[in-house]
Amino acid sequence: MSSSEVIGVDLGGTAIKLGRFSADGTLLAERQVATPQPAMPGAICIALVEAIEALDPERRASLVGVGLPGPMDVKARVARICINLPGWEEVPLADWLETRLQRKVTLANDGNCALVGEAWKGAAQGCRDVVLLTLGTGVGGGVMLSGHLFTGHNGAAAEPGLISFDPKGPACNSGNRGSLEQFASISALRRLWDGDPAELATLASSGDSAAQAVWSQYGRTIGVGISSLVYLFTPELVLVGGGIAGAAAHFLPSLCQEVEQRVQAASREGLRIEPCALGNGAGRLGAARLAIERLM
Repeated sequence: MSSSEVIGVDLGGTAIKLGRFSADGTLLAERQVATPQPAMPGAICIALVEAIEALDPERRASLVGVGLPGPMDVKARVARICINLPGWEEVPLADWLETRLQRKVTLANDGNCALVGEAWKGAAQGCRDVVLLTLGTGVGGGVMLSGHLFTGHNGAAAEPGLISFDPKGPACNSGNRGSLEQFASISALRRLWDGDPAELATLASSGDSAAQAVWSQYGRTIGVGISSLVYLFTPELVLVGGGIAGAAAHFLPSLCQEVEQRVQAASREGLRIEPCALGNGAGRLGAARLAIERLM
């Protein structure tokens, strides 16, 4: 087994994306499997073991980084909670995987993984203060301050999708009401327009004014949430990733307009708001990078 190769895993609500990388971040092999439904911890563990062994049958990689939709403990061994996955509370996933895989494992929040991936090889290269939002089944994200991942007092920061947006809004699995996630996730977009986001993007591209209006409304909503984050962190860059970000061209203009109106000039000086450069590959790359930093 070679310590110069590493496996990065991005566990999502619908798909598990895996990549085997060299130490410099070159993708050597990739695999995607459906997330077991219901996504219980035991079923996920078995699916991860099978997918990792299939991706690397010759056992070239001795290190594994796994990105999960929720906070980890300080030692990055235990998934504290994954609010949109059933049964995920204090799951010692790193121990489970290490026993079965005989490889070293570290866990991280999926939004943090995406941010680390973008900082290594994507749109955040050379940046020191960055906020990233992932728009998908849920709304996750990460924060980098002075070039370091901001993970807070107990390792559970940052969860930008869970900030309060509307105190009387829809209930969130976090226990909050009207969190940003309730207005920016795929299901929130479906409340504005009954259909698939990709289809809505195609309609907007073909000049459909109703579809364009939905994207504008969606962009304004996210702009309100991002305005709060800009006031808090005054980043040089806000990145938008996740499944919905493929349609960024349709909602970024109204999003930027909203931020401009709501945030005073001194707090957004030099601010750029852009889509992620690595698409859905950022999470697994960042998970691999964190495994290298922590375990190699």
